[in-house]
Amino acid sequence: MAKQYWLVKSEPGAYSWDTFVGEGGSMWDGVRNYQARNNLKKMAQGDQVLFYHSVNGKEIVGVAEVTREHYPDPTAEGDKWVVTDLKPVAPLKRPVSLEEVKADPKLAEMVLARNSRLSVMPVTGAEFRRILSLGKTKL
Repeated sequence: MAKQYWLVKSEPGAYSWDTFVGEGGSMWDGVRNYQARNNLKKMAQGDQVLFYHSVNGKEIVGVAEVTREHYPDPTAEGDKWVVTDLKPVAPLKRPVSLEEVKADPKLAEMVLARNSRLSVMPVTGAEFRRILSLGKTKL
């Protein structure tokens, strides 16, 4: 299967990029939206993930990688919610703001530009590469 790209969102006051990096990775839990959950279920080991600070900052700040595919969310009752394990890969040298994403014609169809409330979303390869370029980051 070809590598896929994703974006996950977290409020920096609740769980920031710096905390994620300090921990060396994390189980991505607490997703309680069916569309976001379905996206977690589609993630495969090795997929790359953009890390977005929501609410405060509203910017893409780093790149992570899927290290374990979905399994039941231990923080939820029942079996309808899942988690995925992620590890940090690299910070963006320059964060890319939501305003910048919305203003860039090459990112006009990006889910973040059209549905910025979804907490886990797919990203195309072209969009991923454009974000890296805007963020002055090479992997």
